[in-house]
Amino acid sequence: MLILSRKPGETLVIDGKIRVKVIRVEGEVVKLGVEAPAEVSIHRQEVYDEIQRTNKEAITAPQRELPRLPGSQKEKNKQSQHKPNQLTAV
Repeated sequence: MLILSRKPGETLVIDGKIRVKVIRVEGEVVKLGVEAPAEVSIHRQEVYDEIQRTNKEAITAPQRELPRLPGSQKEKNKQSQHKPNQLTAV
């Protein structure tokens, strides 16, 4: 882990694309400003951890079959298979 000292108004640059600026320090709270390309996701650690947990749950959760809408092609096929054969008079 790299540890840096910065004062309010000072900035650090990551990979030439991301800028992190110390906006102000209020007691034990540091306000940071982050400038990054739109394709870079930025989250607080607790939010990131929750996203990861939710994604893992979604992958491991059993998939349930969604109900079919009446009138869908699959439903029509099922119904035609269950109709008794009809005889036509000649």
